Amino acid sequence: MKSPSPTPQIAVIGGGPAGLMATERLATAGFAVTIYDRMPTVGRKFLMAGRGGLNLTHSEGLDALDIFMARYGGAAAWLKPMIENFSPAALREWCETLGQETFVGSSGRIFPKEMKASPLLRVWLRRLDSLGVAFALRHVWRGWDARGDLHFVNEAGADVLVKADATVLALGGASWPRLGSDGGWVDILRGAGVAIADLRPANCGFVAPWSDVFGERFAGAPLKPVTLSFGGRAIQGEAMITARGLEGGAVYVLSGALRDAIAEKGEAVLSVDLRPSLTIDEIIKRLNMPRGSQSTSTFLRKAVGLSPAAIGLMREGFGVNLPVEATALAGLIKNTQVPLSATTPIAQAISSAGGVARDAVDARLMLKTKPGIFVCGEMLDWEAPTGGYLLQACFSSGCAAARGVEEFLG
Repeated sequence: MKSPSPTPQIAVIGGGPAGLMATERLATAGFAVTIYDRMPTVGRKFLMAGRGGLNLTHSEGLDALDIFMARYGGAAAWLKPMIENFSPAALREWCETLGQETFVGSSGRIFPKEMKASPLLRVWLRRLDSLGVAFALRHVWRGWDARGDLHFVNEAGADVLVKADATVLALGGASWPRLGSDGGWVDILRGAGVAIADLRPANCGFVAPWSDVFGERFAGAPLKPVTLSFGGRAIQGEAMITARGLEGGAVYVLSGALRDAIAEKGEAVLSVDLRPSLTIDEIIKRLNMPRGSQSTSTFLRKAVGLSPAAIGLMREGFGVNLPVEATALAGLIKNTQVPLSATTPIAQAISSAGGVARDAVDARLMLKTKPGIFVCGEMLDWEAPTGGYLLQACFSSGCAAARGVEEFLG
C-alpha cells in the first residue's frame, strides 16, 4: 500500500517508552512523526519508574532468553519474536548510542550508570528533535470522526482532527493515571469492535484483615528476608506491611496468581516463611534453649532473629498467645498464613494486566478491525513482574509496531 503523501504522516499517541521507541524507529526510517500526549510533557511514568533506579531490563535475557521469556507467563510465545528482535542486549547497545552506559546489578537487573531516568530521557528527546519529530502535548485522544480522522481535544477544549497515514497507539494501561495512563482508550476501542481483556492491577499490593492496632503500629515495616509461597511457587525477597495489607517485591512476583485466585474464590491465603535461612529443625533447637524470664517477643528476637513486625504478623494469624511448644512455634515461624481478600486499586499498582487481546491484532500489531492502527506497550494484554521485564517488553513492542507500520506503508 502506498501513501498518498510524499512523506507518510504518522501519529503516535502516547509518549511513554513504547511510543517514544516506535517514534524513533519511524523517524529514523524517514517518516514524518508527531507524538500526541494528554500530559504537558512526555515520559512521566518512565521518570517515576526511575526515581529509585531505572531498571531497564534483566541480565537473564543476555544469555538465556528462554528463562527471560518465562517471566511473561502465558504471553511469552506472543512476545518472544518482539523481544528477539529488540533484545536486552540490543537495549543496552541502544542506551550506549545515547551516551548512557549500563551495568548489571548484583540482582541481575540492568540499570543506566546514572541510575535515574531523567538523563536518558533528556538525550533521547534531543535525538527525536534532531530527527524532526513534532510534539502535540495536552491533546486528549477521543477516537475517530465519521471520516476516520483522529479526534483530539486540545488544552483549550477545541476539537483537533488529524489525518494520518498510520497511527501507533501507545497509551499505556491504567496504573498511575495521574501520570497519563488512565485506560480511557478501552471504551473507544471496544466501540470500534476491538476485543479488550478487562484491565486489572498487576505488581500490586493486597488487602489483609489486620487489626487496627497491628495496621497502625507496623505500617511501613519491612519483612526481610522472607519466602512467600502461593500456588506451588515460592519467592524469597522482601515484603512490606501497609496499614491495610502487604506489598513489596516478593508480593509483586506472585500478584498475578493471587489476584486471579481472589477473583475466582474471594480469597487467597499466602504462606510466609519468616526465617527462610533456617531449617525447621534449626529453629526448634534454638527454641528449646532456656528462656528464663524473657518475654515471648524478646526470646523470639534473640533466639531466632525475628523482628517485632514478624512477631506481630504471627500473632495476627494465630492469636496473641503464641504456641509454647517449640515444634508448633517453629512451624508457625516457617508457615505463617495471611489471608488476602482484595488487590489494592489499579491506580496504585505498578502496572496493569489485560488490554488489547492478542487475537485482535495481526503479526504486525495492527488492529484487525482498523487497518493502519497499531498497538504497543502496556495497552496489549500481557503482564510481567518488576525487574526490567516491564520496560523491556514496552521497548520491544514499540519497535515491533514501528516495523509493522513500515511493512504496512511499504
